[in-house]
Amino acid sequence: MEWDLLPGVYAPHLSQSSALYAEWLPYPLHGSFCEVGCGTGYISVLAALRGCASVTALDVSEAAAENTRLNARRHGAGSRVRVACGDMFSPLTSEDRFDAIYWNSNFVEGEPADALERAFFDSGYAAHEAFFRGAAAHLEPGGRLLLGFTDLGDEQRVRTLAAGHGWRPALLRAAKCAAEEGHIEYRLLEFTRAG
Repeated sequence: MEWDLLPGVYAPHLSQSSALYAEWLPYPLHGSFCEVGCGTGYISVLAALRGCASVTALDVSEAAAENTRLNARRHGAGSRVRVACGDMFSPLTSEDRFDAIYWNSNFVEGEPADALERAFFDSGYAAHEAFFRGAAAHLEPGGRLLLGFTDLGDEQRVRTLAAGHGWRPALLRAAKCAAEEGHIEYRLLEFTRAG
């Protein structure tokens, strides 16, 4: 498949992690799917093509939101992929609820130098805090909260943040892949309500 890529937008369709998550994700067949941090729209478009009845793609970057619209139209999924620009869940209303919410998170602690680096760096893990704080309001009963993460991030800190908002983590899938630095382990985590 060919994908449009606008300047300043992270290209998930070119990364190992997104290819793995694209195969691992439990897309809700005939259900609703929300992707946080959609970038080019790679996962959102694939979710629509793989049987989700409706997909909502969110990104803080207007360029990424436009890029997702372009790719949804390119692949004939424009009518099933709704795109909104804003930080985390801020573009949603209280009526917006999903069978699955997914985020391939910015896993490295640190301050991003520009918009593109926001795909990797999360200063103080504030974005993760917002994800766990806001997700419950937009998840259908029995819905699935999914997070893409790597061993380059502080998973224990993420687990602690999740627990503080009533979420309990489980590892769904993991794979080690070769990288310039050696190996990176990509992980797909699922969070369920504690208790």
